[in-house]
Amino acid sequence: MASLSSAGIGSGLSVESIISSLMSIEKQPVTKLQSQQTGFQSKISALGTLKSGLSTLQTAAKALTPAIGQSATAAFSAYKANLADSTIGTVTAGNTAVAGTYSVEVTALATNQRLALGKTYAAGDPVLDFGSDSTRTLTVTKNGTPVDITLESGQNTLAGVRDAINKAEAGVSATIVTDTGGKQNLLLTATTGGTAAAVSLSGTATFIDPGAPGSPIAASSAFTQTQAATDAAVKIQGVSIATKGNTITDAVDGITLQLTKTGSTSLTVTRDNSELKTKVESFISAYNALNSSVKSLGAYNASTKTGAVLNGDASLRTIQSQVRGAVTNTPASLNTNAVKTLADMGVSFQTDGTLKLDATKFDKAVSSNFTAVATALGAYGDAMKTTTTNLLGTGGVIASRTDGLNSSIKNLDKRIEALNTRLTMIEKTYRAQFTALDTTMTSMSTTSSYLTQQLSILSNMASN
Repeated sequence: MASLSSAGIGSGLSVESIISSLMSIEKQPVTKLQSQQTGFQSKISALGTLKSGLSTLQTAAKALTPAIGQSATAAFSAYKANLADSTIGTVTAGNTAVAGTYSVEVTALATNQRLALGKTYAAGDPVLDFGSDSTRTLTVTKNGTPVDITLESGQNTLAGVRDAINKAEAGVSATIVTDTGGKQNLLLTATTGGTAAAVSLSGTATFIDPGAPGSPIAASSAFTQTQAATDAAVKIQGVSIATKGNTITDAVDGITLQLTKTGSTSLTVTRDNSELKTKVESFISAYNALNSSVKSLGAYNASTKTGAVLNGDASLRTIQSQVRGAVTNTPASLNTNAVKTLADMGVSFQTDGTLKLDATKFDKAVSSNFTAVATALGAYGDAMKTTTTNLLGTGGVIASRTDGLNSSIKNLDKRIEALNTRLTMIEKTYRAQFTALDTTMTSMSTTSSYLTQQLSILSNMASN
């Protein structure tokens, strides 16, 4: 009997179709486990969305939390300042400023020290006497701090010296001027005005005297001061103040003045609450975004009777409860504070569970008692920072739930692998059984045809 190359060819049975249908039934447990895995992956993704929302809220809460050892008033105080005549200078205010109006009178601006090389040279002429050395040093000292500038013998021109000085950024800038006779000189200018910016020169560098080449001039005496450094002359509220250059940083608390012109004007300093309000608005935005994610991920559709991916999940309820508690529970540190709740400063809950800022009420609260508002915001900021940090920590609900889901996925992987191994054996058994059946049926069909043929011959013989 000829062997069959494919099950079903001899018998006419659709063996492959039968086996495929049987295996589809056998694979149902694997499909169910894979569906469970997909569900777990969806939960992990949803937890990632919550983690992102908590991280954003944590950042916003940190912005409302004073540093350790810092008072809330100091942390959130901000001021703005302006000069009535802005051409006299520019002004900035720090958080230690004090609100008020001050008269400012500038009778003189600071001047920059200027130095000129005592000798002139033709362009390209050597200007330094290196002797047997390949380098010499020009030392620029400012405020007692020396900076050594290395001068190379291979660049022994005024241009080479100029470039070396400018590259060093030692407190002076160098430039070359050329007179009507084509001779060049080197000018040095202090980069900032004022006596504190004045420099002195020294070092091993010696300049060639064109009139007496054998008698080089030491760096300390090679330059002549053409303009002395002077400080600005300023009165604030009629009081003469000490200045160092045209930048005044310690005359009025928290105020920095950069003078540009002489004259008289007024300086106004006011509290600036815009930055604090922006921080509160960022906090509200982050809270509302997280609240929206919680509602969406835990929703239930009554019409379709289907729940969202985290509907009924304990971790979602924990996050929702703890985050809401951080803004509704009054911190113990506020028991004696004039402002105790977020609502007291214009931050209240809406019917949909979101927070909203009443800007008018906030501005009024800040204006009437800034310290109390700052203290309250600092307390709520710290409470939310602690809450979000705990939720996001390695032992927090997000990490714990994610770890549990990942563990479940790994366990399902093992079960699926075991089932697939079993399915391979089952398919092999089915195939062997149906191949045997196919062979038997083919054999029976051949025998049947032979018998039918023989009976037909006998019947013909009997008729004859």
